[in-house]
Amino acid sequence: MGRLAQTDGLTDVQREILATVREFVDKEIIPVATELEHRDEYPTRIVEGLKELGLFGLMIPEEYGGLGESLLTYALCVEEIARGWMSVSGIINTHFIVAYMLKQHGTREQKDHFLPRMAAGEVRGAFSMSEPGLGSDVSAITSKGVRDGDDFLLTGQKMWLTNGGSSTLVAVLCRTDEGHPEGTAPHKSMTTFLIEKEPGFGQVKPGLTIPGKIEKMGYKGVDTTELIMDGLRVPADRVLGGATGRGFYQMMDGVEVGRVNVAARGCGVAQRAFELGVSYAQQRHTFGKAIAQHQAIQFKLAEMATKVEAAHAMMVNAARKKDSGQRNDLEAGMAKYLASEYCKEVVEDAFRIHGGYGFSKEYEIERLYREAPMLLIGEGTAEIQKMIIGRRLLEDYRIHG
Repeated sequence: MGRLAQTDGLTDVQREILATVREFVDKEIIPVATELEHRDEYPTRIVEGLKELGLFGLMIPEEYGGLGESLLTYALCVEEIARGWMSVSGIINTHFIVAYMLKQHGTREQKDHFLPRMAAGEVRGAFSMSEPGLGSDVSAITSKGVRDGDDFLLTGQKMWLTNGGSSTLVAVLCRTDEGHPEGTAPHKSMTTFLIEKEPGFGQVKPGLTIPGKIEKMGYKGVDTTELIMDGLRVPADRVLGGATGRGFYQMMDGVEVGRVNVAARGCGVAQRAFELGVSYAQQRHTFGKAIAQHQAIQFKLAEMATKVEAAHAMMVNAARKKDSGQRNDLEAGMAKYLASEYCKEVVEDAFRIHGGYGFSKEYEIERLYREAPMLLIGEGTAEIQKMIIGRRLLEDYRIHG
């Protein structure tokens, strides 16, 4: 292992977990990732291996059968997994966000019902905010939940569900007008519903349809889908936290830790791109010597390594801030913004080092080059991150008087 992206202050348990995950990535993911990605094939065997390692319950408390680890441990594991294949880290991320939301906001009955099975990987989570007619403007959600006796009837169309087909539990954000008079701020009239379903595509339960996978230029293997609700009946006890109107805050809490996850993914992909670039530069010869001996390539490697190190440090800082119980939206926004932008740049530099071979599907860098752009969008675009960062800075540096 090289010197980049090392983390000081880890416990023996954390180091042991990370060593186990890295070994799994090197042996079970990297050798097959590009082949599976080119076939857009769901990595069933890899996912089963992650279940055996207990990673689906990494942050779920021990009382529910999980490992009870910190966000930092989880983020460092995601970094390792994304280094192998980013799609696999996406499978875990959406599951993790739903488990986190349940742990933080669920009723006792909801926690007892879902978390033990989520820790075992028997229940797979997905979450859904976005819709076809909106991107970052969550307040414009049109999907609705209407009270019908002891149930709610949900209607609407959602977009960009990671694990949409393979999941068995989806946390869905809808507008609910119950108890919220006309004129209530949009974010105060939203509710998160916990929808249980069968895995697969088509009509997976009455009133709920998961169309086929959305074709993407990268981030393949993992299923990304729409979700269509047409009079979907959901019991009132499947409102997250037991009360309507709290959904926006619950989802934003989940997205905040999700941004640390995306930052970790950016770090992992950038690390792999650097590894590929520095290795190829020592094997490829021009003008009588390895291209790594040319000053122009050394400059690229220096810039790439510095970006990998800086992104990793910011990601670790954001995770530790959240673990300490402090507000971390500023740090998470900065980490997500920097890591995703640096990831794109490091991958492109590694692509350039490969020259014409980088354009060949025989080389791993081709896959990374198609995967990196997703990180610029997932869990909020760079522009959204800069808005969050700017507003928080003005709060901290406000002039009084």
